[in-house]
Amino acid sequence: MAPVSTNIKIDPVLKRESQELFESFGLSLSSAINMFLRQAVREQAIPFRIGNPIPNTETIRAIKEARNGIGLSRGFSSVSELMEDLNADD
Repeated sequence: MAPVSTNIKIDPVLKRESQELFESFGLSLSSAINMFLRQAVREQAIPFRIGNPIPNTETIRAIKEARNGIGLSRGFSSVSELMEDLNADD
């Protein structure tokens, strides 16, 4: 099948930086985009994680509380100790 042309709008700085990066791998921008598209079709998904890896404020607070033994969380030194606590009547 013959390749087709597609026009996309890219920030000029992003395009230049991307081209430099891909050239360092021996790839053209076109080849890199084709690799991305093939992988997306193969996986039926965006082939990398999208999202904010930094937890939100509520999650950060919950993590700190858990580490400090505040709230519902507390540490157990064994599964038996955990099960005792779970089965307690209080």
